[in-house]
Amino acid sequence: MREIRDKVRWFLKDNGMYHEDIDMDACCGIFMQEMQAGLAGKKSSLAMIPTYIEVGRDIPVGKPVIVLDAGGTNFRVATVYFGDPRQPQAGAVIENFAQKPMPGLDKEAGKEEFFATIVEYMIDIVDVSSSIGFCFSYPTEILPSKDGRLIRFCKEIKAKQVEGELIGQNLVTAIEAAGYKAKSKTPLRRHSGFGASATSNRAKRVVILNDTVATLLAGRSAFQDRAFDSYIGFILGTGSNCCYIESNRNITKKADLDPSKEQIVNIESGSFGKAPRGAIDLRLDESTLDPGKYTFEKMFSGAYLGTLCLKTLQEAGRQGLFSKTTTEELLATEDLETKDINSFMRNPQGHSPLAMSCAKGTELDYTAVWYVLDGLIERAAKLTAVLLSSVVLKTDKGQNPCVPVCITAEGTTFYELKSLKERVECYVKNFLQDKHGRYIELVSVENATLIGAAIAGLTN
Repeated sequence: MREIRDKVRWFLKDNGMYHEDIDMDACCGIFMQEMQAGLAGKKSSLAMIPTYIEVGRDIPVGKPVIVLDAGGTNFRVATVYFGDPRQPQAGAVIENFAQKPMPGLDKEAGKEEFFATIVEYMIDIVDVSSSIGFCFSYPTEILPSKDGRLIRFCKEIKAKQVEGELIGQNLVTAIEAAGYKAKSKTPLRRHSGFGASATSNRAKRVVILNDTVATLLAGRSAFQDRAFDSYIGFILGTGSNCCYIESNRNITKKADLDPSKEQIVNIESGSFGKAPRGAIDLRLDESTLDPGKYTFEKMFSGAYLGTLCLKTLQEAGRQGLFSKTTTEELLATEDLETKDINSFMRNPQGHSPLAMSCAKGTELDYTAVWYVLDGLIERAAKLTAVLLSSVVLKTDKGQNPCVPVCITAEGTTFYELKSLKERVECYVKNFLQDKHGRYIELVSVENATLIGAAIAGLTN
């Protein structure tokens, strides 16, 4: 077994894919330099997008809000209201939930089709509230009005006509074009919470925010009785991103900000362009719809990790790490998803595509494939720790272990990929806590993006 492990290690090293070759201090230093440059409006791979969303505003009790959540492969709609925080049943109440496919996922969608599809998705709740919190998880320039102009789509979404457009404004236009007037007197749909007999008699107001921002807001709301030094929102699912709270005085690319206040900054960390990529990372990047963009998240996020693992296994087969039969099976495989990687790691002799490929070879193929995948998951954990550590160090918060930085984490890849979360926590403890004296607490909030979008829609 040791011989196989050593062969895999040298294979990963030779291809620039080995986790131990990542210098965390060096990577974090470069990441923070990119953050600073982005805040100053200088050339940077990190957009550092101001959201104009502040934290700490009171959430109105019993007031419903429409919530939309666009990200990855799914589009979710719901209505939300909040109970009185002084009562036992306090917290968010989610109703009228529905999940639909993301427009533009399977085929190119024009602008009118894109927004008309969203209106169709929300047709049963469009008159519940005049407030809409829209969690829009793609690179978007947020305006002081809280509307957002889409910079570009990622995660393989195909809707080029929407790029450069105002999301909120176009959505309101599409709602009215569908026959729902801005001052509709239509009674509310069924709503069992407070204010159920009200009517939506004001023009729709749409607040655009990113899923990481929504996650941060949800975490801050859910743990109000816990003392934290600051808050971070982190996503590792289909894609990956991070946001944090920054002082306005440090956002020097915006001249009209009140320096005495703070706001959430969307890092767009998936676009970090100075991570140490290997030969197979470069090969994967060239095969995507947007080569050269979002190269960091292509190294470890759910939309890409399955393909990266497949390309790595195919190269390992070409270099003689597996039997001829298993190599032929791998080279004939056209697609692997991250869930397939997870299935194999949890049960190598099971019924996953990789297990079936290994079954046609030798017993040692299972072991060699496992070591390759394990190495890539270990690297994913270390890169994730680089991201989180960089953001904590940039804030200069969390120096008191009794008042740590709260990181609200979301995403199926982070929580479900075998051993990933535990390895991230190990890297963060060894590097951030033991070496740099910074303390964090990782938390999760059920339905965080829906709750955070509701908070943004109600308080902005």
